[in-house]
Amino acid sequence: MPIALVDCNNFYVSCERAFNPELEGKPVVVLSNNDGCAVARSNEVKALGVKMAEPWFKMEQLAKRHGIIALSSNYALYGDLSARVMSLLSTFSPKQEIYSIDECFLDLDGFDLQSLVAYGQTIRRTIKQYVGIPVCVGIAETKTLAKLANHCAKKRLAGRDGVCDFGRYSDTQLSKLFATIPVNDVWGVGRKISQSLIAMKIETVEDLRTANQTRMRQQFSIVVERTVKELNGISCIELDGTDTPRQQIMVSRSFGQEVSNFDDLAESIAYFASTAAEKLRKDGSVATSLCVFIQTNPFKDKSPQYQRSLIVPMGEPTGDSIKLVNAAIQGLRVIYRVGYSYKKSGVLLMGLQSRDAIQASLFDDAAEQDKSSKLMTLMDTVNQRMGKGSVTIAASGTKRRWSMRRDSKSPDYTTAWDELPIAR
Repeated sequence: MPIALVDCNNFYVSCERAFNPELEGKPVVVLSNNDGCAVARSNEVKALGVKMAEPWFKMEQLAKRHGIIALSSNYALYGDLSARVMSLLSTFSPKQEIYSIDECFLDLDGFDLQSLVAYGQTIRRTIKQYVGIPVCVGIAETKTLAKLANHCAKKRLAGRDGVCDFGRYSDTQLSKLFATIPVNDVWGVGRKISQSLIAMKIETVEDLRTANQTRMRQQFSIVVERTVKELNGISCIELDGTDTPRQQIMVSRSFGQEVSNFDDLAESIAYFASTAAEKLRKDGSVATSLCVFIQTNPFKDKSPQYQRSLIVPMGEPTGDSIKLVNAAIQGLRVIYRVGYSYKKSGVLLMGLQSRDAIQASLFDDAAEQDKSSKLMTLMDTVNQRMGKGSVTIAASGTKRRWSMRRDSKSPDYTTAWDELPIAR
C-alpha cells in the first residue's frame, strides 16, 4: 500500500515569503517566543551552519556579516496557512493523517503505481499555486520509508524536483542509497538511540535495515524492531485517518518582561485560560479540571527562585470561558507569593470529555447551561468573523505588559481585517 508523506519546506519561513516575496533567496530565520532561538531557517541560513534552536544572541554577528533577516514568530499566520494546506491535501486522498502543523500522510492505495511521481508533482504545484507554500513528497510502502523518501526528496538524494518514490527503485539501488544516509535520519531514531546504534557499528540506514530484528528488540525495544521492519517494507504503523480528541490542552508563554504583582500575573492567567477554552470548544470538548502554574526565571541564578502549580477541579465538566478563567484565578491566589519576579505562567485543561457525552445530574441547572452555551457560541462566532480577541474576558486585560516580545512580527495577513495584504 503506497503512502505519501507531504512536508512543507521550511514552513514558517515559507509562510513569511508567501506574503513578502522580497524574502525569496535571502537568508531568513524565524525566532521563538520572545525572539529567543531560531525555530525555522531558510536553506540559505542552513548553509551558513546555523543550527535549529540556536540562540539569536549567538548568531547576531553572523547575521550582520551575511545579512540574515530575523523575524518574530507569527503563529496566527502559520496556523491559518497550515489549515489551508491540509484542507487542500485532503482532496488528494480518501484517507489523510495530519502528523504535524506542516506535514501529513496520504493513503495512495489503489492509485496507479506508474503515475505516483506525476501525482506527487501535481500535489506540489497545487499547494504552491493555491497557498504559496513549497512542499516535498515522499512515497513508499510504509510510514517510516515515506518519511525517509521525503528526506531524500528534500536533499535531492533521489527522485527529481521534490518528489521521491521508493517504488521506482530496485533493491540494489535502495541499498546503495540507504548506505549514504546516517542512521539518525530515520524517523523515530533519536539522539540516544542513534549513539547506541553507532557504538554497535550501525551507522547508516542500510546498517539498521539489515540488522538482526530479534537483537534490536532485545537491545532496545519493540519500537526499534518495528522500525527495522518498516525499513524492510513491512507496515507496522497504521495510517490513522481519524481525528483523535486531545486529552489535554495547554496554553503557556514566557513573558516579554518579568512581572511581580498579582494583577499582571492574573491577567496572563486569564488570557491563557480563555485561549485554552476557545480551543476546547473548537474540539467539541469540556474540561473536568485545570492546572495553573507560575515560575520565576530559572536562568537567573542569583535571583530568588519559586515555582508552583495547583490542580483546580471544576464542579461540573465545562467549556465556559468565564468559569474556567474564574477557576484559574482562584488557583493563582493560592499559589501566588509576594517578593518574586515571575517569568512564565500557564494553564492546562485536563480530564477532557466529549461535550455530547456528558451525563446530566439531578442538580444540573438546564437554564443556566443553555445560557452559558449560547454566550460562548456568540463569543466564538464574533471572534471568528471579526478577528480573534474582538470579544474577550475582561480579566485578560488590554495592556498586557507581560506579553511576549515580538519586535519583528509580520502582519496577520489572513486572520485580521486591518492587516490584510494590499496589492499595489
